[in-house]
Amino acid sequence: MATLPIESRLDELRGAMSRHTRALLVAAPGAGKTTRVPLVLLDEAWCREGRLLLLEPRRVAARLAAGYMAESLGERVGQTVGYRMRGESRVGPDTRLEVVTQGVLTRMLQEDPLLDGVAGIVFDEFHERSLEADLGLALTLDVQSVRDDLRLLVMSATLDVEALLGVLGSGTPLIESHGRSFPAATRYRALSSSHSSRDETARQQATAVLDALGQADGDALVFLPGVAEILRLARELTNRQPALAVRELHGRLPLEVQRNALRPEADGSRRVVLATAIAESSVTVDGVRIVVDAGQERVPVFQPRSGLTRLETRRVNRASADQRRGRAGRQGPGLCLRLWAEEQPLVPHGEPEILQADLAPLAFELARWGIVEPDALAWVTPPPAGALAAGRGLLQRLGVLDEVYLLTEMGRACVRWPTHPRLAVMLERAGELAARPLACTLVALLEGRELDAEQDLERVLRVCLADPASHRQWQREAQRLARLAGVRLDVGSLAPLGELLALAYPERIAQRLEPGRFRLASGGLATLPETHPLAHAELLVAAELDGQARGAKIYRGAAISRERLEALFAEAREWRASLEWSEEQGRLVGDQVRGVGAVVLERKVMQSLPPEAVREALLEALRRRGELPFDENAVQLRGRVELLSQTFGDAWPDWSMPALLDTLETWLGPHLDGIRGLDAVARLPLGRLLLDCLEWPLRTRLEDLAPERLEVPSGSRLRVDYAPCLEGRPPVLAVKLQEVFGWQSSPRIADGRVGILLHLLSPARRPLQVTGDLASFWANGYPEVRREIRGRYPKHPWPEDPLAAEATARTKRRS
Repeated sequence: MATLPIESRLDELRGAMSRHTRALLVAAPGAGKTTRVPLVLLDEAWCREGRLLLLEPRRVAARLAAGYMAESLGERVGQTVGYRMRGESRVGPDTRLEVVTQGVLTRMLQEDPLLDGVAGIVFDEFHERSLEADLGLALTLDVQSVRDDLRLLVMSATLDVEALLGVLGSGTPLIESHGRSFPAATRYRALSSSHSSRDETARQQATAVLDALGQADGDALVFLPGVAEILRLARELTNRQPALAVRELHGRLPLEVQRNALRPEADGSRRVVLATAIAESSVTVDGVRIVVDAGQERVPVFQPRSGLTRLETRRVNRASADQRRGRAGRQGPGLCLRLWAEEQPLVPHGEPEILQADLAPLAFELARWGIVEPDALAWVTPPPAGALAAGRGLLQRLGVLDEVYLLTEMGRACVRWPTHPRLAVMLERAGELAARPLACTLVALLEGRELDAEQDLERVLRVCLADPASHRQWQREAQRLARLAGVRLDVGSLAPLGELLALAYPERIAQRLEPGRFRLASGGLATLPETHPLAHAELLVAAELDGQARGAKIYRGAAISRERLEALFAEAREWRASLEWSEEQGRLVGDQVRGVGAVVLERKVMQSLPPEAVREALLEALRRRGELPFDENAVQLRGRVELLSQTFGDAWPDWSMPALLDTLETWLGPHLDGIRGLDAVARLPLGRLLLDCLEWPLRTRLEDLAPERLEVPSGSRLRVDYAPCLEGRPPVLAVKLQEVFGWQSSPRIADGRVGILLHLLSPARRPLQVTGDLASFWANGYPEVRREIRGRYPKHPWPEDPLAAEATARTKRRS
């Protein structure tokens, strides 16, 4: 067997792990870190009396890694090496190395916070920065505070070392292995942008793939953003080259199909593997010498204000592109063909999932851990306050969290269900409807891979129930949930389907406005094709939406009757004041209504307007507008504070527009007494209200760090424009050129950390030059400006040496 590159660093790693409880390992793809390092650590003294956990980001990677390591020991999986993931495990009494998926670690920690019997944890491929990996690391670090013998190793092909050392400690040893790679030629081939159809894109991709096969030896691995793109390209390649072995590799496929895609063809024929990002790391696709990268990735992005998640197709980041290219040089010289222009800029790294995900599951796990303030844990990237608040708000709406964000009785009951808290509530409350077997089948379907886009939920359920043998993955998960529930998987009627969905998705209850157009309980709008069976339903519950809050597309759902909705939700039976701002009428309009959120089952005229309801209606109207009526002084104040927030960190508040809209109740709400219209809100001194919210120590430093005016060499005190700081740009000082004679360099503020952008003006106050480097302008730009402009303004000074000249706001003195 060839020596792996990681072998040369193993002694250093052993020493680091024996002397320290934490270490970082950065090893290039193909170095052997995943399968070699854990086996070596098993023989260390600190590990001999306990188990070692190896965390993998994906199920297929966990199974393959466990299988490879067991085979290298001459054993079966489940002996020394085993694996554990949701719904499946192969471990035995002699298992010392468990390969687990990241969510399993969180569950193990929650069930046994001291991890009794575990000697160490290895985080593999941490650069992917999944939400579960970030949470698992934060909880593990918390455990280490009471278990000083627990070892922790974080490893990956690429790591943000500085950020990790920030939470692990600056003294954490760092071991690097450059890995083994063969030269891989990188070529670029931008697809034509004149054709926008998806089929035409697939045709261009197919041409590129076939050309690449003609330019290099070996099999080809093609990276595409999603399953739809894989199916289109597979169809195109098969039509053109029927003899070519085209294999798919993505998470929806059964395990055996995934394994087959990773192995070369038995007859030695060439193959093309069409893969999502699942093939980017962790697994090796044998025989690949050609990589064709479409340059895109599909990521779910959660929108806290709408509560919806939207799948976005983005340009791949540079780190991922380099990782993909590395696949071409793993087993020999290769070729990487990138389907974009070489000059196309790429962002350096992808965003951690914690910054763009639904944080309701994180909020649930924090509550289980007994954490109210997330700052109590050490995070590589802290959870965003807005998304965490949205997640906690959902869990409170579901009855899972109380007012201080700890678990309620319902929340503690939901702990037993290994699923999203929404679905855990459905499973727990299904007993009230005598529908727990149906709930088990429904959850397995919603979390599984049986559903394709825009399929009818009830129809798919009937198909699965009629032929469970053809849907084994769904059947296994449904049976597992049924065992947890202590019921037989004996589904009778599908009638409670809408009620079950309403328990999990109360804000997605929708009322028909016209055929195919619905208003959600959350206030947004959603649509269905008019030909869809549910398009004419009076009420339905959407199980999945595409994330566009002002016109979300419903992918699947179920109808629910008015009577069943009223039986499920007490608020649907109680009258409440409902006020909203009418843009058409320019005033508040109100009724008494009963219903669920914005879904109104009945309304009647309101005789008077309650002050609290007026306040809430005005605040909601401002949120819907998406902006606030700030005058110029308020804009400048916000810009100053935004600059200091970006420069000095969390000590200064976030006064961006989204943050202020999210906190209207706190800073604006108390000042709305007696106000009945948005025009009156615009007359409020909003800048002063914000300034009053600024803590006194910060308020006293505001003028020193971000002064409203700066004195220039002429003696004038000119106003600094901080509005650009709201868009991430530097502050601006517009000043006549003659007034800065003698200024050696550009002025700086915020304790010298921020430079001001000078807009140098002519005597007529017209722009001459924009510069952030005044010294460079004097040396290089001024002579040309002087030559071109002095003839137009002969009464103003234009000295050859501006640094020695006297600054002035006036014309030359008369002789």
